[in-house]
Amino acid sequence: MTRIDIPQVRKVVTAIPGPRSQEVLKRRADAVSAGLGLSFPIVVERAGGGIIVDIDGNSIIDMGAGIAVVNVGNSAERVVNAVQEQVEAFTHTCFTVAPYLSYIEVCEALNRITPGRHKKKSMLANSGAEALENAIKIARHYTGRQAVVVFEHSFHGRTNLTMGMTAKNMPYKEGFGPFAPEIYRMPMAYPLRWPGGPKVCEEEALEYVLHKIEKEIDLKNLAAIVIEPIQGEGGFIVPPKGFLPGLSAFAAKHGIVFIADEVQTGFARTGHMFACEEENVIPDIITTAKGIGGGLPISGITGRAEIMDSSHGSGLGGTFGGNPLACVAALATIATIEEDHLIERANTLGKVISNSLYAMKEKYPIIAEVRGRGAMQALEFVIPGGNEPHPTALSTIVKFCQDNGVLILSAGTYNNVIRLLPPLVISEDLLRDALDILDKAIASV
Repeated sequence: MTRIDIPQVRKVVTAIPGPRSQEVLKRRADAVSAGLGLSFPIVVERAGGGIIVDIDGNSIIDMGAGIAVVNVGNSAERVVNAVQEQVEAFTHTCFTVAPYLSYIEVCEALNRITPGRHKKKSMLANSGAEALENAIKIARHYTGRQAVVVFEHSFHGRTNLTMGMTAKNMPYKEGFGPFAPEIYRMPMAYPLRWPGGPKVCEEEALEYVLHKIEKEIDLKNLAAIVIEPIQGEGGFIVPPKGFLPGLSAFAAKHGIVFIADEVQTGFARTGHMFACEEENVIPDIITTAKGIGGGLPISGITGRAEIMDSSHGSGLGGTFGGNPLACVAALATIATIEEDHLIERANTLGKVISNSLYAMKEKYPIIAEVRGRGAMQALEFVIPGGNEPHPTALSTIVKFCQDNGVLILSAGTYNNVIRLLPPLVISEDLLRDALDILDKAIASV
């Protein structure tokens, strides 16, 4: 439920960006580092449900949810109430100095809702990148090994270690090296772009990857295999059935820590609480962020108790990890997902999205593939008649949607994917309106 009263309708009253936004964006250019990108040129005044209102009075349909952060919607009532109550009590003590109940309760909740009924323990940090950093630290300490396997098209963060784990050079890595060593990148099971096509990918990708791991790294050196169950920034790449379970079984057989990066896929986004549940994969460690906090910065590292307890005392921690405001927001977010049945809601929205996207694919030959699950779906654009990426089409489509009051996000190694990540509380009417604008945008190309 959205706390503030924002009409859930699209309304464009000025050009986008409007005059007031343009003035503030000039101040942004003058004051803020040019290294920060800008996807949608507006200045936000307020937001709620599936709508963002800018300072010019435009009501924009939010199909990005802050990059899968506000799954429960902006200004979700339980989140707002919890944070207001907590900020009046205290804002910070540092959990490793003077602990507080809400941190423990978030860890208990993560231990309960993540896959597997084994004994689990958790720790909290501030961001997805921090979660991955800590997961690698823990896996290396537990195994006594150093090597880490990641995959093509992956994105794991912008710190030095996670940039090294991330695949795409521009804009994430260019000029920022050297990066942390002992990171080994394997081919991703990307059905559309696997040599020989999707059927060959399903038949050979797992065996091919496992062979490369054994021959190029040596299993006695390998601490962890890290993978996004559905790749986010890479373009919502969904590996074929059996790939994730095969990796997990291989890791278990050889004492390797299997880490599922669910930073973008978690918290009901894909029609499960976590995407790896689709194939009953139980990770040794699961990393979470984005959707856990309802808009406040918090992340989690949850794993088998014996792994999470393997580090020495004070080897883990951080000043702000599990800040009390973020902790109560996380508890309120989890309550909202469970009590308002947002997992089921994601599946309902997913049917609306997929029906619309597949109808577009039938009409427009520039669409090579519709993929994703639940309220996490994407279109990949190619030059008709082949498989060559079509980034020009993407930029035109994004601009058309922007001009008509729909915020959509791009993705993909080749800058040719549109990804849809609406808040799970968006109304079906609003969602259909956004999809209609997207349809018209593609038709304009």
